[in-house]
Amino acid sequence: MSQRLRHLVSLLWPAFVGAGVVQALVFAQVDPESLHSLADGPLKLSPLAVQSLAFLAFWAIVAGSAALTRWLDRETSS
Repeated sequence: MSQRLRHLVSLLWPAFVGAGVVQALVFAQVDPESLHSLADGPLKLSPLAVQSLAFLAFWAIVAGSAALTRWLDRETSS
């Protein structure tokens, strides 16, 4: 496995697990069917679609945070 792929996996796998934890915490408190859009109407998505999109958003946020941390650590280490 190349070094670049190894770095990518070392960021994405923990982010995947972190996103799962965040999603469990959020949707333990929030009912996806009770969410409303910014246009002040109910979402026209199934609860599964809402949870799937939320998971992908959480994953992107956690992965971005991990990537930023790695980048800042690399900059200060040099």
